[in-house]
Amino acid sequence: MTITGTATDAVRGTVADGFEPVRDAFAALLAAEGAPLDAQVAARYRGRPVVDLWAGPETGPDSLQGIYSASKGVTHLLVALLVQQGVLDLDERVAHYWPEFATGGKQDLLLRELLAHQAGLVGTPEGFSVDELSDDHLVAERLGAQRPFWRPGTSSGYHALVESALTGEVVRRATSAEVGALVRELLTGPLGLDLHLGLPAEDERRFLAPQPMIATPERLRELAAGAGAPDGLPGIAFNRRHPDGCEVWELPAHPVVRSRGPASLGGIGTARALATLYAAATGPVDGRPALLRPDTLAAFAQIQTAGFDLVLRRHKAWAVGFHVSSEVYPMLAAGSFGHSGAGGQQALADPRNELSYAFLRRRFLVPSQADADHARLLTALLRSVRESGAAA
Repeated sequence: MTITGTATDAVRGTVADGFEPVRDAFAALLAAEGAPLDAQVAARYRGRPVVDLWAGPETGPDSLQGIYSASKGVTHLLVALLVQQGVLDLDERVAHYWPEFATGGKQDLLLRELLAHQAGLVGTPEGFSVDELSDDHLVAERLGAQRPFWRPGTSSGYHALVESALTGEVVRRATSAEVGALVRELLTGPLGLDLHLGLPAEDERRFLAPQPMIATPERLRELAAGAGAPDGLPGIAFNRRHPDGCEVWELPAHPVVRSRGPASLGGIGTARALATLYAAATGPVDGRPALLRPDTLAAFAQIQTAGFDLVLRRHKAWAVGFHVSSEVYPMLAAGSFGHSGAGGQQALADPRNELSYAFLRRRFLVPSQADADHARLLTALLRSVRESGAAA
């Protein structure tokens, strides 16, 4: 690999020969930020690392950041593995695993529908305090007893802060084990990944607290357009009702969120770890076979529902537990899947192109600009893959 940068350069880290366009796109992104940005970007091609870059006054290769809703992708890779092992069945009713769930018209909801944000349980009208939101058992108990906001299975709406509390409860009922423990045992531990649902106290010193967005009129308008009324579905889903709540971007700043690691939003890690996890899920890494078989990958990457999302207030396609990444980034191949996180985080795999990608940034950013940044980086990454393949 080729070393890029010195101590005085904006970009530090490594890229494989032929992947310099990704470094250049990252440098351009940093220059456009308008202020120093702590960020990491990593990618693997055919299982080997080809991009491992970082920048910013406080960021190093092992700096830890909140991954926000990219945590859902980690949780749902675990769900995929349990389905592959026969522990869970996508076409089984949620109430089969969790009998108390069968109230308020939810008795027929399938696991695949729960994973695709079709349950109608985006939050509670009264909301959650930060302490409550960080307790997946409490969140699952309250939502499991609640009547849904729409007839389950008929529509989708992003369960932004609670999705993996619900799917995690199914995992706990089926295995008698906690999600964080299973993630360590089956995913991150064997691969030696610096990725945590429940950050150990000894790793706190490496954590970088999140930073607020650089406000511009355009960004403020975008945020306001998506917020809606506090008692509307978007307001309930993003927990705007509770007096002891907080802004979504602030969540990792709370020690209780980091220590408990709620599976919808509390993951802490590095871009390198996320890119490696998606690479290991979809193909061989470091001599290990892929975690997931092609049929499992196809089942989870398949579009489960597409249409108007009742929370996001726009068209959205959902795979089984994941974003349909090629819907947002059309340069990616069909079957690409992953999960973004609030403020600009992203982690995904493109199995057809044998790629994985992850990006973490410390300062919050509105979705439209974050998606544009990822599109530029992914375009450079795919161009590098194609040119390196042609050279070979």
